Amino acid sequence: MINYARHRRKIEKMYNDRATVTRMEKVKVGGETKLQPVVKYTDQPCFLSQKALGANNQTEPVNKIAYETKLFISPDIEILQGDIIEVTRGSLKRVYTAGEPFPYPTHQEISIQRKDKA
Repeated sequence: MINYARHRRKIEKMYNDRATVTRMEKVKVGGETKLQPVVKYTDQPCFLSQKALGANNQTEPVNKIAYETKLFISPDIEILQGDIIEVTRGSLKRVYTAGEPFPYPTHQEISIQRKDKA
């Protein structure tokens, strides 16, 4: 029998990044219901891994950054496709959009995309 708790502890020792997860939700403001970003989780241990090298999409006015990475995080954290995830690695902070999570008993893997301008 597999001891998932032991495997999970080993995997989580590699988590050297932190994530803040934000989701768009309906919120009552005044008497109106508006769609606004709501922080669901803050400062969650995670691990960011590059899935593929980014392509150089240089155009005359702007250099677009678009590449995919994978986020490894606890299976206890509910992340939905479309959530905004800010990942902090040391002093570097980057913002990603979550794809559909793929859960395992010990962790979950989420394909995340960064779209920005250099």
